[in-house]
Amino acid sequence: MPIDVNGPAPQGSGLYGLDTPVGEAKVVVLPVPFEATVSFSPGTARGPAAILAASHQVDLLDADVGRPWEGGIAVDAGFPWLPALDRAAREAACRCIDAVTAGRAGAPEDQEIVEAAGQRVNREVTERCAELLRESRIPVVVGGDHSVSYGAIAAAAAAMGERRLGVLHVDAHADLRDAYEGFMWSHASVMRNVVERMSTVRLVQVGIRDFCDAEVEFIKAQPGRVTTYFDAHLRAARLAGQWSTVCAAIANELPDNVYLSIDIDGLEPSQCPSTGTPVPGGLSFDELVALVDVLVQAGKRIVGLDLVEVAPDGSLTDVELGSSWDGNVAARLLYKLIGFALISRGAPRPDLPRAPGIR
Repeated sequence: MPIDVNGPAPQGSGLYGLDTPVGEAKVVVLPVPFEATVSFSPGTARGPAAILAASHQVDLLDADVGRPWEGGIAVDAGFPWLPALDRAAREAACRCIDAVTAGRAGAPEDQEIVEAAGQRVNREVTERCAELLRESRIPVVVGGDHSVSYGAIAAAAAAMGERRLGVLHVDAHADLRDAYEGFMWSHASVMRNVVERMSTVRLVQVGIRDFCDAEVEFIKAQPGRVTTYFDAHLRAARLAGQWSTVCAAIANELPDNVYLSIDIDGLEPSQCPSTGTPVPGGLSFDELVALVDVLVQAGKRIVGLDLVEVAPDGSLTDVELGSSWDGNVAARLLYKLIGFALISRGAPRPDLPRAPGIR
């Protein structure tokens, strides 16, 4: 069916009102609604559905990235077995977390259920993203909690061979804990696992404002591998109107090939109030868009990306997900991120008329 770019999304259509087959798309979105190790408020497993529903309100011509839909954006069939695995693993994880909170060790069988679930998700996401990369498509993982990023980053790092892969990690949290709450594949340990298990990765973190002593010591012990732009240090630059200068410095820290790992709680909480662990401070929507824009202008090539920790308001039914504010922000951010990934590979920028006084 021809796309009416000026009309509403057809009822029952796919992401952004598109129904592009995977075989014809440059960008393939892989939903991974997994949140077994969430340590505060759950809900990220509904993130992909909320983004899909809200995406029907997004206009296909974007002022920053033009017409990403023309490159072809498809949604992968995903993993039909995942919801059942997620429920079982989440129940086991909750029992372990309750035990740890009470000062007891979690049951070994529950620990095994959670770790096995994390390993399976890692393996399946890695394999699927590797297939897409071999086909010269851009894999886009939508979570779920941040643990789902590991497999996508692993696939991207492997595709680089001996070349370095930069990971731009935007988040409120450092995610460098060692087996948080006893879980090796915890969302709070994802970047620790990336750094320790992928020798070619260069990690650059932005917006970090919730962290522990051990994470800071880990950062200090990884010069040349990990650079962290703490939000407390970024605040002064933002308030002084120096964000563009800081963005250029961040881009300079990254190698030519970059993977974007964006936790929605890297934004200020007004943009994602229902995410599981919101933290005051953070980047504005515009600041994050400007950062990725500067990255692309600096000649960096975006090889893949993820957007995680999106959680719609828990009071919304599945039918009401399209009205989720968190889903709305995430759908619009995702469209821009996809657009910048395509521009980094040669897609044109938009050519909009400029009003007087605008440079």
